Amino acid sequence: MAVLRTPDERFAVLPGHPFAPRYAMVPGPAGQPLRMHVVDEGPRGAPVVLLLHGEPTWSFLYRKLIPRIAAAGLRAVAPDHIGFGRSDKLAERTEYSQERHVGWILALIRALDLREITLVCQDWGGPIGLAALAAEPDRFASVVAANTILPTADPELTRGVLEWRTDALLDWIVGSQRMPTFSAGAIVAGVCKRPVAPEVVTAYDAPFPDERHAAAARHFPVLIPITPGDPGAAQNRATWRALERFERPFLTAFSDGDPATRGWETIFQRRVPGARGQAHATLANAGHFLQEDAGEELAELVIRLVRSG
Repeated sequence: MAVLRTPDERFAVLPGHPFAPRYAMVPGPAGQPLRMHVVDEGPRGAPVVLLLHGEPTWSFLYRKLIPRIAAAGLRAVAPDHIGFGRSDKLAERTEYSQERHVGWILALIRALDLREITLVCQDWGGPIGLAALAAEPDRFASVVAANTILPTADPELTRGVLEWRTDALLDWIVGSQRMPTFSAGAIVAGVCKRPVAPEVVTAYDAPFPDERHAAAARHFPVLIPITPGDPGAAQNRATWRALERFERPFLTAFSDGDPATRGWETIFQRRVPGARGQAHATLANAGHFLQEDAGEELAELVIRLVRSG
């Protein structure tokens, strides 16, 4: 199993991201240890805010939230999934699966012994982080679901709220595989509602000096379950069974400019008991990556939720 590590010099200039890198070891597919990067700021004994990114970003996405969360007396923990950011990368795409991504996050949570967790999850951070919650619910105090989905490809999940259209997913899946040059920065900038500075685009591209380093980012789209028999669909069903018993605070904070996830906030609100009575928010003038467009506003929502508990 070939393991790659992005050279440190690729991360020499990261605007608005002064955080020292920290690492934990998690098990690889063949038992080989992998180095997982995590930003870990704020008091160690404080309630934890676990910030999970998705495709094709890394913990840099949360740079506007981390200092505000830490200044509020909370512990901000923002890992890079294996294959992303400063974390180790497997060169073979077939080594990645949704189940393994969940396992790596669980391994990190256990290694750091994180408790009283408020999970903030966006994009793939949702299916991964919520599956971790389903596995160890006692570690989690609350959830902020932000522009994420938890698909099973079962029509009854979305009936009456949105039509689950596989053609839109297939467009992204196929398009992501056919891009001649993979640029995480261009993808982020392309779906933001507010201008993204060139140096920020470069920072999103930093983890991927070549195609071999981008294997996980290339592969994430094809892991999206689009038929009921897909492995991810089965795992997401198990996650839904846990969420339908989750009575701790569950807040949705979606943006007004993300057609990819529009309607899923309603599904979470209807199916998760802890979502009842919460001050669910819609962030204005923000696209899919609302951390980039409206990070300060999202941080305030997270802090308010933690303090209300």
